[in-house]
Amino acid sequence: MKILVTGGAGYIGSVTTEVLIRSGYEVVVLDNLFQGHREAVHPDAAFVEVDLADKAAVEAVLRDHRPRGIMHFASKTLVGESMEHPFRYLGENVRNALNLLEAAVDHGVERFILSSTANLFDKPERMPIAETERIEPGSPYGESKYLIERILHWLQVTKGLRYAALRYFNAAGATAERGEDHSPEMHLIPLVLQVALGQRQAIRIFGDDYPTPDGTCVRDYIHIADLARAHILAFEALADRPVLRYNLGNGNGFSVREVIETARRITGHEIPAIVDPRRPGDPATLVADSTGIRRDLGWEPAYPTLESIVQSAWDWHRRHPNGYAG
Repeated sequence: MKILVTGGAGYIGSVTTEVLIRSGYEVVVLDNLFQGHREAVHPDAAFVEVDLADKAAVEAVLRDHRPRGIMHFASKTLVGESMEHPFRYLGENVRNALNLLEAAVDHGVERFILSSTANLFDKPERMPIAETERIEPGSPYGESKYLIERILHWLQVTKGLRYAALRYFNAAGATAERGEDHSPEMHLIPLVLQVALGQRQAIRIFGDDYPTPDGTCVRDYIHIADLARAHILAFEALADRPVLRYNLGNGNGFSVREVIETARRITGHEIPAIVDPRRPGDPATLVADSTGIRRDLGWEPAYPTLESIVQSAWDWHRRHPNGYAG
């Protein structure tokens, strides 16, 4: 079966492409290479350099390749940037998804997986966060993902498009060949590892007075390979079910200090840390309740420990200290 992966040159999309090909799928990667890396695309995947804003080009890709399913990762994803540039997110993310979805419906795509976000839940009433939690997006970025989820709802009702919305938390770690390479880098684990590599002097901790065991923020980290496997399980389950919505995470929270201490043990580097004031809007704890996908699809993380996640990331970053550039 042929699957189109948008954003397949990016972090999550490239690893998902790798796992899809290893699972026997034929993959077409669509990416504009604005944030992605051509070197990250699996050599057995067909690659088309196309921007989703170009509706005619998107239409041509669907017409020429005729995928039966789509996994949609391509998106602007920076929460802070979305607060400064809301139209960029509420406009581009949604319009680009509409271009893709219109072409998908026109060309008989049967199943669609949306890379959604935990940012749908800005002020959760319960922790861990379940799919039944009230949706209140925490930023224009989160709102853009929710709008796409609502569009998918109506396309399922009116056109029969089967879809899954996978709302995940902190993707982390690496496979042997693919890892995290963003510019600028905003994620904690690669930032900590950059200190160990001598690429920055210290890691900054934004607040150490939160109501958590060690005073630093607690987040749910999910290994990138586990995340990719969840996408494939959801895609296969759509053969029998019209709609799936799942929160994805380890179900265990790890604090900023725990991440730093784990990286110190694995790298053997002291990794100096500097405590700065809190950042506005950072909640103390965000942890996913993944009971739904575990129960329904039998998904279980193969890399549930912080040590396994950080070790895989460290192994990749040591081999690629400058990312895909060398």
